Parts: sequence; structure tokens; C-alpha cells
Amino acid sequence: MSRTIFALSSGAVPSGVAVIRISGPDAKDVLRLLGGNDIPEPRRAFLRSLYHPFTEDHLDDALALYFPEPNSFTGEDVVELQCHGGRAVVAGILEVLSEMDNCRPADPGEFTRRAFHNGQMDLTEVEGLADLIAAETEAQKKQALRQMGGALGFLYDGWRERLIQMRALIEADFDFADEEDVPGSVADEIWLEASRLASEVEEHLLQSRHGERLRSGLQVVLMGAPNAGKSSLLNAIAGRDVAIVTEEAGTTRDIIEVHLDLGGYPVTLVDTAGLRKTEGVVEREGIRRAQERGVAADLILWAVEPEGVMPGDPEAGMANTDFGSVPVWIVRTKSDLETLPERDSFEMNYEIPCSVRSRHGLDDLVDQLSSFVGETISLSETPLATRQRHRHYLDECLRSLRTAIANEQLPQELRAEDLRRAADALGRITGRIDVEDLLDVIFRDFCIGK
Repeated sequence: MSRTIFALSSGAVPSGVAVIRISGPDAKDVLRLLGGNDIPEPRRAFLRSLYHPFTEDHLDDALALYFPEPNSFTGEDVVELQCHGGRAVVAGILEVLSEMDNCRPADPGEFTRRAFHNGQMDLTEVEGLADLIAAETEAQKKQALRQMGGALGFLYDGWRERLIQMRALIEADFDFADEEDVPGSVADEIWLEASRLASEVEEHLLQSRHGERLRSGLQVVLMGAPNAGKSSLLNAIAGRDVAIVTEEAGTTRDIIEVHLDLGGYPVTLVDTAGLRKTEGVVEREGIRRAQERGVAADLILWAVEPEGVMPGDPEAGMANTDFGSVPVWIVRTKSDLETLPERDSFEMNYEIPCSVRSRHGLDDLVDQLSSFVGETISLSETPLATRQRHRHYLDECLRSLRTAIANEQLPQELRAEDLRRAADALGRITGRIDVEDLLDVIFRDFCIGK
């Protein structure tokens, strides 16, 4: 039997109210020791005076709530104490709990880990909870809530059940071919269903790139020649002085990142070293990193001052700059033009005049960035894979499905083995099978008290 654990679950003190969570087989006994013999009615708050069980010193007056197993967050008996959020109050209660033989402080994420082990959550819901705590934008919050609510796990469990049903039909066809209640041949329907499922998984993988972008943020990289106005543009969009701006060329030597909320979507705006021919070791390294970030970006804003250097200009030593399929917008900085920028058929600016000093064109640039981010991420009602771990096992599932479908010459029982591998891969995403080695990785970033 696991020991009873406790932790401050409401964040740093001082605060108006602090919540101390206690979970485990002795949670009720702990409450009796602190606040009297009677246990509150489940899920109702009662005011209790808390006392040190050994010295009888008054600790605080707090609201006590009791959640009996299995109808609690962890699936165990849970007690929550809502006490005053002063440092001395919280420290006193935690010290008393630590002195009890049947209690110990919780490890990071241990409440959620117990919820997983007790079947209250699957791994996708656990990860959704972690994403909800870390969410910084409205879109991130919505996706995390959907995942924490079980939408992703429900999808994968449904696929897994379909694969299990396919295997059951193959075994029935193989073992009981002479029985009247088993269809004479179900093979054709099985592999049609397998093909349909493979198409669904493949489409889900394509759409889920949006989910990963939403969770980590779209990467928008500022590039161009030295003194083209990149750092000034970064400061203007961020609304604060993030980068040093001087008349001296080559001020920015390393990568500078700013995390923004544009229209409810997360964006990482990246300032980079100016691209030019240079003999300096530090500046060359900065240029190498700039080009590396450009290739990995979702969008490049190429800053060009009047009569400045365009991408690939051989005079500036940038002839070999190749960003692949990454879209590049030309931002003509230091410009006070009064004409509106031309738009293409998609109503998206690709060449934008902009002046940080007069702010001409700046609002238009931010609006176009917000539109680009919204269209690129395009949050839908369909649950999306949000982590590389999900993509890894989805790829594994799809490979096994395709192998089973393609090898028509193999015996049915061997093809059924590939279906089993596909089902197991889905089970590893939700935590249904063989995930013990993943748990430490998943829970290591959780905060104490959750």
C-alpha cells in the first residue's frame, strides 16, 4: 500500500488562500489528528480549527474538504485544506504533516502519477494537464483542455479497439472456419477496414503538425544585413526593449527570443545576427546560428533598409542562403511611405513598408502576422497529437498497418501480428501497455503539488 503524501498545491506564498492537498490511505486519519474526530461530509467544505496533534498549538482556521476514493483526483482518499496563505501558517502546517509517521512530502507530479496508476487519467490526459498549466495563450488553453478532457485518448482507444476487432475476426476465420455463425471469409472486409484506418491515421498525422506548432509556438525569424533594423523591429513588435539597438553594425551576435501572444496564438519572435562577410570568429558563429534558425523557421521577416541587401545578394556574401520552403516576407524598414503595400491573391503581404520611428506600417505588419499565424496553426475541433512521442508511435502504428495490408501473400496469422503491433503502438500513447520506462520522463517537469 502506498504511503499518504502531502504538498502545497496552490503555488507560492504569501497569498490570500493556500491549498494543501493530502492523498492516500491515511488522509482521513491525518484530518482527524489536525482538526477533530469527525470527518466532513464528502465534497462539502467545513470550517475547521487546526491544532498541532502533539503540542495542541493553534495552527490556523481552515476550510476542510474530503473526497473519498475512488471519486477523487488521485483515485485515493483525498483531503484538501484551504488555509490562510501566510508563509508562517503554511510552513507550520507542512511541518506538522512531515512529523507524522504515516505521511511524507509528495514528489513532483506524484498526485497526477497516482491518478494515472489508479485509472483516473490516461497519459494523453496527463500531458494535457501539463500543457494546461503551461498554457500562455487562449488557443493553447483550448487545446490543452480538449486533450485533458480525453478527446485524444478517446480517438486512439477507438482505433485500438478497431484493430483488436480485426484480429479477433482473423482468428475466428482461421480457427472456426467450419462453424455456421462465423462468416465464410472475412478477410476482404478486414483489409478494407485496415486501409480505411491507415488513411485516418495518416490524415491525423498531417493535421497534427498544427498541434505541435500550437503547443510550442510558431517560429518567426528576423533576418537581414547588419543595421537593417531587425532589433528595432523586434523591440517594436514586442512592445519593450529586448535587444540592444545602436548605430554600430553587428551589435547582435547571438539569438534573441521573445515569446508573444498574437491573436491568441503563441509566437516566438527571433532576432539574429546580421548576415555579411566577416573575419570575426564570434560574429561568424552568430551568422551560422542565424542561417540555421532561418531554415527551421515557419516564417522569415527579411529586414531591408532603403536600397539595402535582399536575400541571396552575392555582394553581401549571402549567395548560398537557402531557406527551402520557408516563406520570406520582405519588410522595408526605415520607410515612411504613405502608400499601402501590394497584396497577393491570398490577401497576404509579402513586401511591407514599415517605420519603427513613425510606426507607419507597424500595425499592418502585426495584423498580417496574426493572420498568418492563425491560418498556419488553424485550431480545429479535431483532437490533434501535440508531442513528438505521439508522432513516434503513430508513425509506428501506420508502418505496421501498411505492412499488414501490403503483404497479401503472407498467411493471415502473420498479418494479424502486424495488426497487433499497430494496436500496441496506440496503447503506448495512452499508457495502456508497456509505458513504465516513459513515466519518469513524462512526470519530471510537473510541479510539486500536482
